[in-house]
Amino acid sequence: MILSPVRPAATAFAVVAVLAAPALANDVHVFAAASMANAMAEIEAGFEAATQHDLVVSLAGSSVLARQIQQGAPADIFISANPGWMDVLESGGLLEPGTRFDLLNNSLVLIAAGTEAPDIQIGPEMDLAGLLGAGRLAMALVDAVPAGIYGKAALDSLGLWDTVKTQVAQADNVRAALAFVTTGEAPFGIVYATDAVASENVTVVGTFPADTHPRIIYPAADLANRDTAAEAAFMDYLRGPEARAAFERQGFGFVAE
Repeated sequence: MILSPVRPAATAFAVVAVLAAPALANDVHVFAAASMANAMAEIEAGFEAATQHDLVVSLAGSSVLARQIQQGAPADIFISANPGWMDVLESGGLLEPGTRFDLLNNSLVLIAAGTEAPDIQIGPEMDLAGLLGAGRLAMALVDAVPAGIYGKAALDSLGLWDTVKTQVAQADNVRAALAFVTTGEAPFGIVYATDAVASENVTVVGTFPADTHPRIIYPAADLANRDTAAEAAFMDYLRGPEARAAFERQGFGFVAE
């Protein structure tokens, strides 16, 4: 089952945007994974104040953004929620050589609707199907979006995927999956820990063990379409203390050197 995407509330960014107008020299167009919405709001304000450059951010599932870049969308910087989609662009010659680096990491959590849900021990013995009852498990697209791919891998590792796969409600990106739980359309969901921090209407009931899924890494890279001082300034800013503080406030682990 795939539900229609829900746009997260209170975000100033486009969920998906194909930018048609030519970029100005002092503009930086960033395509970033949807799970970074709150952190990128802070980054935008801080970067613009520090540099006087303009930051334009488009948010969506990493797969959607990567495909738009392949089709010629004039993005300058790509930040993916997993290395796989960055690998696709790199193999296609779409990255500026030597600019790719690992920026962030994250963890994967099970969330429940409401603010008082009890903790759940996540392991092979967890009766997730029983917990769902007739309800749905909200996840990002399990074959395309990183959060969904990681979530499916974790459930597979625990021997639970086959017991719940018919009850999974897939959303176009992880913030849309979060919204399904926030609004009560699904009683449970699998999202990043940073997404759960962004909502006051869900409870983290458990964290998936790190060994149940590939390590969640967010790589960043400059795209090989133009080269401006503004792009270089933003790549430096991403590695700096102000960006690190913004990311860590939103629950990310900062891995960039």
